[in-house]
Formats: sequence, C-alpha cells, structure tokens
Amino acid sequence: MSKSIKLRGGVVLFCLALSLLALMPTMFPDHTPNWLKKSFDPLHLGLDLQGGMHLVLGVEVDKAVESRVDGIVDQVETELRGKDIIFKQVSRTGNDRLVIVVYDDEAASQVDAFMGEGGYRDLEPLTLETRGGYIEKHFRYSDGAVDSIKDNAVKQALETLRNRIDQFGVSETVLQRQGSDRILIQLPGVKDPKRAVALLGKTALLEFKMVAENVDLQAATKGVLPPGTRLLSERQVDRRTGVVTQIPLVVYDKTVLTGDLVSDAQVRIDPRFNEPYVSIDFNAVGAKRFDQITASNVGKRMAIVLDDTIYSAPVIRERISGGSAQISGSFDEQEATDLAIVLRAGSLPAPVTILENRTVGPSLGLDSIHRGIWSVIIGSIALVLVMGLYYNLAGLVANLALVLNLLFIMAMLTLFKASLTLPGIGGIVLTMGMAVDANVLIFERIREELRLGKTARNALEAGYSKALSTILDANITTLIAALVLFQFGTGPVKGFAVTLCVGIVASLFTAIFVSRVIFDFFLERYQVKRLSI
Repeated sequence: MSKSIKLRGGVVLFCLALSLLALMPTMFPDHTPNWLKKSFDPLHLGLDLQGGMHLVLGVEVDKAVESRVDGIVDQVETELRGKDIIFKQVSRTGNDRLVIVVYDDEAASQVDAFMGEGGYRDLEPLTLETRGGYIEKHFRYSDGAVDSIKDNAVKQALETLRNRIDQFGVSETVLQRQGSDRILIQLPGVKDPKRAVALLGKTALLEFKMVAENVDLQAATKGVLPPGTRLLSERQVDRRTGVVTQIPLVVYDKTVLTGDLVSDAQVRIDPRFNEPYVSIDFNAVGAKRFDQITASNVGKRMAIVLDDTIYSAPVIRERISGGSAQISGSFDEQEATDLAIVLRAGSLPAPVTILENRTVGPSLGLDSIHRGIWSVIIGSIALVLVMGLYYNLAGLVANLALVLNLLFIMAMLTLFKASLTLPGIGGIVLTMGMAVDANVLIFERIREELRLGKTARNALEAGYSKALSTILDANITTLIAALVLFQFGTGPVKGFAVTLCVGIVASLFTAIFVSRVIFDFFLERYQVKRLSI
C-alpha cells in the first residue's frame, strides 16, 4: 500500500478518534474517565433545548442623564471656587438642566465665560432669570449629548451585565441589545433563577458618606433633617438569631468616594467571628482619595452605602494609606460572593427593571430534542436509501462519509464549546444534504469519464479533480453567507449559522478527502478494475 494512502488514512483515523473522545462526555457521562471530562466539555445545549431563563431588562436611561448632571454639579462647584468666582448655589433642575445662582451681573458674566471655556460645550445656555434679588443662569444638555449619554448607559449596562454573568458561571448565554433601552438575556440551564435575577438587577451603587453625628434621630425619623443630609438605614444582623434589623442613621448628601474607583473585591473570612466579609481595593486615584479622607476625618464615622443601604459605619481610628477597606454586614457566604461579583464587574450606570421574565421548562426542551433527533434520523435514512439505490457500492461510500460527517459536526461543536440549538439542528440537516450534493457531483463526473472509456482509476481521478472547483464554489459562497449570519444575526439565527459553518467544513472534508481515501484504498488493495457506480 502506498505511503500516501497510509498517511491520509492516518489523518482520517486520527480525526475519528479525536471526535469519539470529544463526544464521550456527552454520550457516556457516567462511564467517562475524569481526565477525559477535564479535557472535553459535554455538548452545550441552547435555551430552547435544555430550558433556562429568558429576561428582558429595561435600562432607566433618564436616571443616567440625572447622574451625569449631578456629577457636573460637584465639578462646577469645585472649579468655580478654584477660579474665585462668587456664587450662591449650583444645583440640578429637572432631568437634564443645571442652574447656577449668582449675586450680580459681573458674576453672571464670569459664569458665562467659564462655562464656554471650561469644557462644558454640551451644556447649552438658556434664558437668564432673576428671583429674589439673585440671578439664575440655566443650562441644559443638548439633544445630541443626551442621546449620547443614554446610548452609552445602555452599552455600559450591557458590558456590566456580561461581566456579572461571566463571573456567575453560566455558559453559552445570549446577551444583546434590543431597541434603544432594552437588553435581552438568555441563561440556558440556570439552576437558581431567583439568585440570577437578584444579581443582574442589583444596581450596586457603592458610596462612602460621612455620618452626621450631631443630629436628633427621633426628629430625623419624623422628616426633620438639617440641610444637606439624608436618612438611611444601617443593616445589622444578630449573629446568634440571624434576625436582620434596620437602624436609622443620618449621613451627609455629599459622597466622598464612589465605587467606580474600586479595582478589586474579594470574599475574606473574619477570623474573630468566622464570618465572610468583602475586602475591596481601590485604584491609584481611589487610594489617594481614601488616604486624604481618612486623614482629615479621624475619630468620625464613615458610612459604606450600597444601593442606599448602610452595610457598615465604622469609626475612622487612624489614617488609612493602604488603599483598601472592607464591607462587613454579617453576610452569609452566598451574599458576600454575589456582592463581590457586582463590585468587581462594576456598578450599573442606571437602574434596570425586569420587563419580561420567562422560564423555559426542561419538558419543552426534551420535546424539541426528540423532534430534532427524529428529523435528523428520517433525513439520514432517506439520503442513505437514495444514495445506496442510485449509486450502488459507491453510494455506500457516500453513506459512510455522511455518517462521519455527522460525527465530525457534533465533535467540532463540542471542541469549539458552541451551543446546539433547535435552529442548529436544522443547520445540520441542511449540511447533510449539501454533503450528499458534493458526492453527487463527483459521482456524475466519474460516470461521464467511465462512458468515455477511461479506467476506474483514471475516471476516479478525473471525477474528483473536475468536480472540485464546482464543489468549492458552492460551499464557499454558502460559508460566506453563514459567516455574515453569524456576525450580524442574533439568537436562533446565530445558532443556525454556527452549525452551518461547522457543517460546511465537515462536509467538504468527508466528501472530498475521506471518500477519496476509501476509494483509493479499495482500488489499490483489491486491484478493482470496475467501479460499481
């Protein structure tokens, strides 16, 4: 036997062995060795096959605009003081407007010059108003700037949610934008829907605020608060009974540090009480700011506020220069882990609301699997019968290549960690038809050569060489279309495109390479003089 046939046969056998090993965790999960399970993942099924969660989240983009204006308020106040411009107040009015209150026309002119040159060109000046002897300068974000803020809020929310899902441990998810302010999330096979919803919907707005010490709490609970303060609740858990209590606490409105300066968050165990807490590390800017805050507020209490709930309010005993802090709220391990996830992934730029929450049951998934399997079985039987009856023994070679084609497709889906979806099963059926089409082109070319009186070997070589360009043209153009569907398609369309791309590669390999090896083996080993085709 020639060296070429041995080498090509070895390639086919290697691919066959690799495919069988890759599919063992899927076909025989209970009998697969641990080393093989670590090397190959089982075949992932999509949401429509294995069940899971289907969520549609709405991003409150108007809140993102309000937060941006609030940030501009603090920035403008600081810069006006730095330029010695006298003003009475800077505040937000409405959703996208900023008002600067000054005492006279000279200060108003200085504010106009400052806003025009200070990098606030997105803020358009509105009419000047005089109230109670004060001059109010009104500014609003331009329509283009508002649209940009809203668009960026959805994009940032999308990225933040993707990071949370990745750390949550759910694989093969679908996460995509819908419309201007909605996000579609599909979580196949999720085991704890309530935890997933809580984790995705949590805003995780982390703030550090100073506690207003000399405030009458009884008056505060009745709504009597000093200007610039607000009433929040400190979450405390009794270590013996596990009862959660909310203790009222007054803090200053001004946020001295925010969670966007956090670089890492990890769960640690407190050796004193053997309870988990969340250790947070700040980036370089945050560490410097934290050092300044603790140095100037020794002996005072700092509240660590997450989503308007105080998790702890420790007394600053000394200056903290290490750039780290901790959040301890008598968590259980799951709560601490989820909190660390949302802090590492980043806070959402705006609150999200769950507009649609649908759970796909496993019974629907099993029914879809059974229907898909039967479609593949019926289609395969029909193709095998047609090829066997029409092309005789050559049809058996095509049928063997067809079986290997299906095996290689499933193996490649496993190796690439792709999901098999219901539309994907349709893509497999389509590629099987395309694989047979390639064999038909080759066999008809061989028949033409045999009619011209050529020998079996010459007819075989001519048939494969002349049909090759036609097969490549048809499959490559289909592959390009499949890649476009994969790039721009979503959900079911992408699942169809994945299996179509994989199927085209597998069908080309089996139709051109594998079937040719089988023919060459029999022609050389048994000296076949006449092809049964």
